[in-house]
Amino acid sequence: MEFSEERLKKWLSKYKFRDLTIEELRSVNELYPNITFSMNVYTFKDGSQKDLLNISGTVPVKFQAHCKHGNFCRKTRRCTWTNILAISAKLEPCENNKQVKSKVDGKKNDGGCNKVTVIGAGDLGLACALSISAKGVTDKVVVLNCSEDLMKGGTMDLEIFPLPNVEISRDFSASADSKVVVLTMNSLGNTQSYLDLVQSNVELFRGIIPSIAHYSQHSILLVASQPVEIMTYVTWKMSRFPKSRVIGIGCNLDSARFQHIITNLLKAQTKGKDVWLIGEQGENKVTAWSASSLTTSQPSEDLTNRNAQQLLTDRAMEVLKGKGQKSWSVGLSIADLTDSILNNKRKVHSISTMVKGYYNINCEVFLSMPCVLGINGVTEISKPLDEDTVAQKLQASAASLHDLQQQLKL
Repeated sequence: MEFSEERLKKWLSKYKFRDLTIEELRSVNELYPNITFSMNVYTFKDGSQKDLLNISGTVPVKFQAHCKHGNFCRKTRRCTWTNILAISAKLEPCENNKQVKSKVDGKKNDGGCNKVTVIGAGDLGLACALSISAKGVTDKVVVLNCSEDLMKGGTMDLEIFPLPNVEISRDFSASADSKVVVLTMNSLGNTQSYLDLVQSNVELFRGIIPSIAHYSQHSILLVASQPVEIMTYVTWKMSRFPKSRVIGIGCNLDSARFQHIITNLLKAQTKGKDVWLIGEQGENKVTAWSASSLTTSQPSEDLTNRNAQQLLTDRAMEVLKGKGQKSWSVGLSIADLTDSILNNKRKVHSISTMVKGYYNINCEVFLSMPCVLGINGVTEISKPLDEDTVAQKLQASAASLHDLQQQLKL
């Protein structure tokens, strides 16, 4: 059946995001007029059934330089703009399809500029965009609004009061050739358990990561979504990027604060960079000292140093407890990470990275470690002292994360 907006409105009356779905279907119809729409009964794996929109037809797809026309039929289990664009991002348009080609040709090639894309237009996403823009390390910041409700988030304010190098978009192609992509989106759906909450984030990422990987194949993916260790793992799996180019914000903010407290507030006679907060973000983070913090090989002096370190750590942690993870604080931290990447500073940050093979961890999990960060992502992991207590805590975090990952439907 041909495209009819009135008919679609009637069919999609029970869809949560009806108007947005129709808007995207209109775009699909403009590109591929032969596509037809109908309502059919869909049977799920558990035997339950629902009336869902069925999209069918033939689309031109270029495969190995030849134009093919393949049959296409898909029932829209989640007919939202992210899913539709994620599917279309994988299809390379046929060269003789002028309507599609004009859209591709009309996009500016940003391969030569330092572009950063922020996915998500909530408080954290906008805080990241403004912090990165203020840092002056990028030529353009693209904020990709993933909200189904155009009135949510602060993008409307940015449209009213625009900034010269900040672009608001709902089109994945606007992110093309980004050097860094910051992921800030989180699912806000009603869930019954922590596992359900994480799984809803996985489904959200499923509609986004493939498109981002398609348009910015050489980018660094910087994950700020929660829980950060799990969502960094999910991003790595879905993007199929090298592990060095998928990182999470991890303990970067807390570690930098911790070092500042020790050096500037407690006036300790030690280098702030001698101590790190590593492991899992939140209550399970671990304090670890670098090998250079122990300057003597005498057992008695070594014990004295360790006792002094523990007292200093306890005092600093008490101060740190009063600090929250506000959006603007995280935004500043992410801007600093972006600076290290784009300017290839090779600065050391405590960020979530693949730790398989460290501290006798044998599973694929992401935990914060001091990492040398540059234009190619993580180039080196600086391992702190291999103390038994540190290793045990990291192994416990790794086991817990791995157990949760095994329960997710990726």
